[in-house]
Amino acid sequence: MFRRFIIISLSIFSGWAWGQNTQKDFEKELKVQNSAIQSLRNEIEATKKRIQSEGRKEKTSARRVSNLSEEISLLQRLLNEIDKEERLLVADVSRTEKRIEQSEIELDTLRVRYGRRLTKMYKKGQLSNLEKILSSTSWRQAVYRTKYLKIISDIDQQTHDTIRSLLIEIGKQKLALETALRRKRKLKKDREQTLSSLRNKKRKEQRELAKIRQSQKELKGYLTEKQAGVKQLETIIKKIQDDIARSEREARIRQQQQALQSKSFSKLKGQLNWPAEGRVITKFGRQWNPKLKTTTENPGIDIKGKPGSEVTAVLGGVVTTITFIRGFGTTIIIDHGSGYYTVYSHVTNVQTSQDNQVRSGDVIAYMGDSGSINGSQLHFEIYGQGIKLDPEMWLRKR
Repeated sequence: MFRRFIIISLSIFSGWAWGQNTQKDFEKELKVQNSAIQSLRNEIEATKKRIQSEGRKEKTSARRVSNLSEEISLLQRLLNEIDKEERLLVADVSRTEKRIEQSEIELDTLRVRYGRRLTKMYKKGQLSNLEKILSSTSWRQAVYRTKYLKIISDIDQQTHDTIRSLLIEIGKQKLALETALRRKRKLKKDREQTLSSLRNKKRKEQRELAKIRQSQKELKGYLTEKQAGVKQLETIIKKIQDDIARSEREARIRQQQQALQSKSFSKLKGQLNWPAEGRVITKFGRQWNPKLKTTTENPGIDIKGKPGSEVTAVLGGVVTTITFIRGFGTTIIIDHGSGYYTVYSHVTNVQTSQDNQVRSGDVIAYMGDSGSINGSQLHFEIYGQGIKLDPEMWLRKR
């Protein structure tokens, strides 16, 4: 009997301790998520203010559409972060319900056993604790009986107190989580309404894109903006290369490669999987524009595909950057170690976060038209040791 008490009590106390640790982990994760959401909110507000200040001097259709695309991109990222926080809350509510259920089962087990004991005492009669001690055949037996009866009594009381306290505490936590969940769902609904409004505005602005395609002046303005985007991207890559956290990322990438037994980027020329399904509409390098009679430099390749089709990482690495670049829209940069980076632009509905570790084939976003005047496409680049590389030389032949 005594051993059964000990086993049940230990299981209750260890379960309670595990629940406390789980709750701490959840709170830490939720704090990180809240920080990411607040950071995005601050970025959205700063972008709105900049767009408002630029509104009076922005005359071109391309720039107005680009401004809207940037704001939509930030809101989409915010919605993704809100989704993650909502999933955290849902999971914690579920864990809380299971803990409550388990605690109630343990409490019922104790009640049943105590009920049987009382029934037995009522039917057959039972000596009091004092009588048990006095009826001992030796002083040693009396000492042991006194000790065990005290331990059992303490465990009984401690078990009841622990379970009741735990049920009360978990009940409070569940109410708080359900309140937070309702609040986050409302916030998500508000953001979705805002996003819908912005998409409507963008559709109106996209009508002006027809003017860009017809007007040489507007098209030249768009190409100028895109070249500015190329310089912006080069600056970001250089900043990543100079980043003090690079050595830590390199170590994480090496560990990942060892765990997956995968080769380094430099040894995979011509073996990388394609980042998206579709056909290459613009190749790497110098491109002649017959309409404008000008030559431009394409730092990567453009893949035309179905709107909403998957965009995947071509190799494992660490996501260093998710940002909006003029002329390229929402852009993701992945560090693959040893000075190799891949760039994915014009994407939508980003499925990863900065500093996340991704593996080859992981879906990181979906094909969209963010920052594009040619509809849904993926702009893909590869940098190696600070040099722009022709992606088609590194991707599998198909």
